[in-house]
Amino acid sequence: MKKKYQSPFLTRQYMLSKDFELYYYSDTSLHQVSKHAHDYYEFYFFLEGDVSIEIEDQLYPLRYGDIMMIPPYVVHRPIIHSFQKPYQRFVFWISQEYCNYLTELSTDYAYAMQHIIHNKEYVYHNDKILFHSLQSKLIKLIEEMNSERFGKSPQITLYVNDLVLHLNRLVYEQKHPKKAGEELSLYQNLCSFIEEHIEEDLSLERLSLEFFVSKYHIAHVFKENLGLSIHQYITKKRLLLCRESIISGMGITESYQTFGFGDYSSFYRAFKKEYGISPKDFKNMQTEPYRDQK
Repeated sequence: MKKKYQSPFLTRQYMLSKDFELYYYSDTSLHQVSKHAHDYYEFYFFLEGDVSIEIEDQLYPLRYGDIMMIPPYVVHRPIIHSFQKPYQRFVFWISQEYCNYLTELSTDYAYAMQHIIHNKEYVYHNDKILFHSLQSKLIKLIEEMNSERFGKSPQITLYVNDLVLHLNRLVYEQKHPKKAGEELSLYQNLCSFIEEHIEEDLSLERLSLEFFVSKYHIAHVFKENLGLSIHQYITKKRLLLCRESIISGMGITESYQTFGFGDYSSFYRAFKKEYGISPKDFKNMQTEPYRDQK
């Protein structure tokens, strides 16, 4: 994450904005934070550190990828055990009024908070792939908030609404895991399987064994539904995840190994073909010093 988007830690526990605020913090020293509550919703995305969070006298040790969703007037505080690692997190605040506005658009926007309020389940664990996708949304939003691009205001609104809906979907899908055979078609089953196993071997031979159909039938069904070969689709999915992970600060080697590329040369060729730039040059673009836009 670029340092230009990092905020000094705020002791303020009220919103300046009418609708929402987003902060990225990375602290190497910090006074302990006292128990507090506020009149807006707080979404807390944990990246790194030796930290637990206390919510209504219940202590939750945190690990990478954890999301805390804290409704208004719920007492909480972080407890910092040490600073052997930087204490890194995103914090997203959203007003009750804006949440009510979204709920008027669709009750799907309200599922997560209603579930949390009724069941007092505040902490949600995520695997690395799911959290990287979510982190990419946060980075896009914070970049847009710090830009001066044409269409900034409506783009921010789209990003915020997408983020809130994504969080609701995340909670819903954790509470309603898919049952085997629930999807409607082989194509949908394939897409779900690829999404869940993107870091593994996804050869036609492996997919054929998983779904008990010939690899030629799988290739035909996929091409017919999407217009891409299944290999092209998997490669594009992996490249997008690698790109998002590099933006969020993961090293190039860890990135391509995490998301299923067998060796650097094949990853390099695919990345250069897809994005017109080498992985190393793309990585350097994410860490170059900030220049104010004129």
